[in-house]
Amino acid sequence: MSNRIAEPFAEKPAPNHAVDDVLELRKPHEMIVMMPRSARVTLTGRRIYSALLQVAQTRLVALPAMPAADFMFEAPLAAILRTTGSSGSERTAAKKYLIEMRSLEVDWESTAPGDGVKWRGFSMLSEVALEQRRGENWVSWSYPPTIMAALREPQRWARIDLDVLAKLGSYTAVALYEICARYRENPSGVTSRKPVTWWVDALSNGPGPERREWRKFKNERVKDAVAEINAETDLDVDLIEHKQGRVITEVQFAVRKKRQASTPRTASNEPVDATLVLRAETLGIREIKLESLIKEFGDERVRAQVEVLERRAANKSLRTIENAFSYLRSLLRNEPQDEGPAEGTRPGIPGAAAPAAAPAPETPKAVPGAEGSRWLREQIDAMKKEVAALEPAQLKRWVDQALHDLARKGALNAVISRRAAQGDVLHGLLGSAVVYAYADATYGPHWKVDPQLFDTVQ
Repeated sequence: MSNRIAEPFAEKPAPNHAVDDVLELRKPHEMIVMMPRSARVTLTGRRIYSALLQVAQTRLVALPAMPAADFMFEAPLAAILRTTGSSGSERTAAKKYLIEMRSLEVDWESTAPGDGVKWRGFSMLSEVALEQRRGENWVSWSYPPTIMAALREPQRWARIDLDVLAKLGSYTAVALYEICARYRENPSGVTSRKPVTWWVDALSNGPGPERREWRKFKNERVKDAVAEINAETDLDVDLIEHKQGRVITEVQFAVRKKRQASTPRTASNEPVDATLVLRAETLGIREIKLESLIKEFGDERVRAQVEVLERRAANKSLRTIENAFSYLRSLLRNEPQDEGPAEGTRPGIPGAAAPAAAPAPETPKAVPGAEGSRWLREQIDAMKKEVAALEPAQLKRWVDQALHDLARKGALNAVISRRAAQGDVLHGLLGSAVVYAYADATYGPHWKVDPQLFDTVQ
């Protein structure tokens, strides 16, 4: 019979292993590189796995001795999802990923020169179970003994901040960040030099037979991953390619820690305006990324540039925006400041014309901002819960409607179509469209308008 010990999810590890309020995983070097062998590992699946490792390590550090081989770790599924930056609407997909981890085999490698494969053909989890407790979903899981020992007493490890992982939006970015984090304090400032085929396998979420040619893989995934790591994390990384003749044969990355800002910005304690969140999600910008921009630039500046982005996205005569978040961040960084360059020029580009400043957004009259935002957020959460609880056949109806609506607006692309085909339909731009389609048809177009507002307008 398994040994089950319920634990508080937020229990802190030993004081010498963590920084205040930081969900940090001391990931053993043997587990830095995970190469799927039997099936694909999704971005959400990898994030969930990192969260499970952190919970397990926290518990193992607190135990006086190594537990029995059948020891089961436990945590609320909602807490795991919050740690990964996922929403409650992804609960159904999360359950699927957890069950698959029992049979999904991976090879674990160290990044050190000459180390090679450490553990071959390991299941990600030895056992996993999902159950309802007092109306809440709980997940229980266990690991192979080798992983248990490495987690409890890693000889060498990389510090992985789960909050940072939650900001990264692609599997390749997460895999590359974890490798580069291993070299955060390394005096050489570079990762190991490896063949291009090794890097393709290390940064891909699928088995080796699906391997892409390095040139294509670099253009399709690595460049974006590097840009995202540099924008969202504590590291700056640069790609270094080594050639034999004209052929690129080996690759490594330069890794530098970013300097601490001398005057860090004070994050606002106010909740993000739910209306702004909805507008951003409709453009394909996740709430967690929107929050990072608001912390850096302030609510009003972000709101004004979201309007600029909305107008740009609506202009069908221009090229489709591939990455709405990067575009919005560029708008904010290039926005003319009061004490900046002369009017009509872009910073750092003498004589270059700056884009016209966006008109200030109109302030709705007699709308109580904080209360209205709170009410709308609750409405959105309620709609998401209803959609997540639908039967598959019912959900498919609204997914089809959402895809039709996105196609009509010119917002449907290959990524969204692929996610729909894979059943990943409850988050991102597609998730927002599904919620809108369901809520508008079920409750009418005024479901997002607080009835009490009409009592305040005379």
